[in-house]
Amino acid sequence: MRRGSGTAMKLFEYEAKDIAGKFGIPRPRGVVVETPEEARRAFESIGGPVVLKSQVLVAGRGKAGGIRFANSADEAYSVAKALLGSEIKGEKVLKLLVEEKIKVKRELYAGFVINRASKSYSYLASTEGGVDIEEVAERSPEKIVRGDVDPLEGLKEYEARYIARKMGYRGKQLVELGAIIKRLYDIAISYDGELIESNPLVETEDGSFVAADMKLIIDDNSLYRHKEYEARAKVPGPELTPLEARAKAAGLAYVDLDGYVGIVGNGAGLTMATLDLVKEFGGEPANFCDMGGTATVERMVEALEIVLSNPRTKVLLMNVLGGIIRCDEVARAVVKVKEKMGFAKPMVIRLVGTNEEEGKRILAEAGISSFDSMEEAAMRAVEFARGA
Repeated sequence: MRRGSGTAMKLFEYEAKDIAGKFGIPRPRGVVVETPEEARRAFESIGGPVVLKSQVLVAGRGKAGGIRFANSADEAYSVAKALLGSEIKGEKVLKLLVEEKIKVKRELYAGFVINRASKSYSYLASTEGGVDIEEVAERSPEKIVRGDVDPLEGLKEYEARYIARKMGYRGKQLVELGAIIKRLYDIAISYDGELIESNPLVETEDGSFVAADMKLIIDDNSLYRHKEYEARAKVPGPELTPLEARAKAAGLAYVDLDGYVGIVGNGAGLTMATLDLVKEFGGEPANFCDMGGTATVERMVEALEIVLSNPRTKVLLMNVLGGIIRCDEVARAVVKVKEKMGFAKPMVIRLVGTNEEEGKRILAEAGISSFDSMEEAAMRAVEFARGA
């Protein structure tokens, strides 16, 4: 099953590092540039070897050639000229972060991620940084320090120092590394982070620590608290499929999956339960689409069109619990989409709630099945898909 884009917004590295700086986390001296000439001047202001890092929101940019070094101002100019305007995994490079080259003794990893099972943040730390933490977990699980943070108490300074001690540090280094780990957690809390990590978090030759790279992913639902990122969150990113991008622009929660039963619900919990039922009856969901609990007819029409536009979708399963959304409005949206799109993929609609009888009457006149039971609707949808 494809892992969806979810409801989160990734920050560029330079944005995450700006935040890290405000929280007192050491980072390399750096300048964001948009032209080769600016890269030349950045080298001159830094005054030594630099690394030019493409600012793109995709993983593996280093392996894809998006991170390069320069030992002179002219070389910085040439590298910037080659990188700016190029594409890294389908994303165009519009900005570079030009940073001083750090003398690395050791690469570490430190981060926090939302753990939905324990309803808390989990910390992860390792003495092997610079690679995916998943690789380390698989290859050398004993090198990972992990645990959950009490959501009521938060991460205490002594707990952060404990993590540093488990990583093998003592004395002054233990205190410094512990402080950085604590500040990473503070950023996660302050910015509603789903994930924050420094990979690598570098131990330099003089024994200090510097965040050589930073990643911060913010929960979209919290952006009303972070106005500086709110407008950008509405712009579809390159990591989205075309249908996900269309849904994002329409304000719908939508994720493409690998199956063939198209699913629309009103409410995240109800929609997830619908996916589970489809799987229970031996089917495979083609998507997750939550149109929300207060969707207008126009929003419902857009959600239906997006799901039915998926070439993998063999049947539509719509599960609606009418409250603020009236069942007759849902039925009219379904009929409108069926007439507008001019084709007859099977539709199975479960309608319960406000104006339920009127909604079922409208659907029946259009020859569309409707059900009271979500279990029966899911079973029928899977049957339709198998015979489609």
